Amino acid sequence: MDFGYWTPVYGGFLRNVGDEGMPATWDYIKQVSIQADRLGFHTTLVPELYLNDRKGIDAPSLEAWALSSAILAVTDNLRVMTAIRPGFHLPTVAAKTSATISDIGANRFALNVVAAWWAEEAKQYGGTFTTHDARYAQATEFVEILKGMWSETPFSYKGQYYGVDEAILSPKPGRLPAIFAGGESEAGRDAIAGFADSYVLHGGSVDEVRTKVADLNERRNRISGSDFAEFGMAAYVIVRDTEAEAQRELERITTVDPGSPGYASFEEFRAHSQLDVELSKREYSVGTRGLRPNLVGTPEQVAERILQYQDAGLTLLLIQSSPLHEELERIAADLIPLVGERALAPLAS
Repeated sequence: MDFGYWTPVYGGFLRNVGDEGMPATWDYIKQVSIQADRLGFHTTLVPELYLNDRKGIDAPSLEAWALSSAILAVTDNLRVMTAIRPGFHLPTVAAKTSATISDIGANRFALNVVAAWWAEEAKQYGGTFTTHDARYAQATEFVEILKGMWSETPFSYKGQYYGVDEAILSPKPGRLPAIFAGGESEAGRDAIAGFADSYVLHGGSVDEVRTKVADLNERRNRISGSDFAEFGMAAYVIVRDTEAEAQRELERITTVDPGSPGYASFEEFRAHSQLDVELSKREYSVGTRGLRPNLVGTPEQVAERILQYQDAGLTLLLIQSSPLHEELERIAADLIPLVGERALAPLAS
């Protein structure tokens, strides 16, 4: 299991807590990035949203691609997985930008292709927002152009959404950025099985993850004859010395206020997504179904739970926690070594 985290572009992760002590500034992101690199975290996911869906659309949020370049420039080992929504980018320009960012980061750059869900954001920022299934068809063409531009010179393409005429990209990436994607509808899973290298999930139970891993690998094998390289999952983590302390923290962050600024974006997410599980208002509190894995408790309890996910096929845990600079230290000291020890215990016996 590799351990990563979400970069807090929104000034935190919690919809029910206003000030988390995690300002939406480069100074804070730089501090956390250098800290995570020092602690040995594997990957950071940098979300791409032009409006703040956690604290309300009027609240500050940072732009993903500028941040990604800067994070790679101040770290040595951390992989940066940057979200990209095809409806907001030209694929040829994205291919060029990705090649340069890969050079900045010594090939530590990956992409998370997101089919988008927020109509209000697209309206304000001029993004293309089509029907649900069409967004995945558009994403497929987008990735085909990325891979073509990274590999061929000159490159041409004619599709329903994009056309490329003898385009030249130089220099090319030293190593092709890995393509991650996630989606739960039939159209989404089929498309992702064709264009992505790895799959990312919102939080789910162990059984849900096991089922999705098997399903997605079966779909990908039908197309390419191989499994996905990685399976990542978003999860909110609360680790404390006692279970009672962890539960008190959980209660603090899940006291739902339907009048909070982020509630409207939650309702829009539900309306424009085809999810295979029903979201509770408690799960709304942190987004990405991060509480569903129930990684809440003592280090021993959470480590055992993580090993169950590893057994189900998960390879990358993308952590949300608050405040991140404090919790990353705790997780690195108290949880990650325990997961490693317990994973090795059966081999020793």
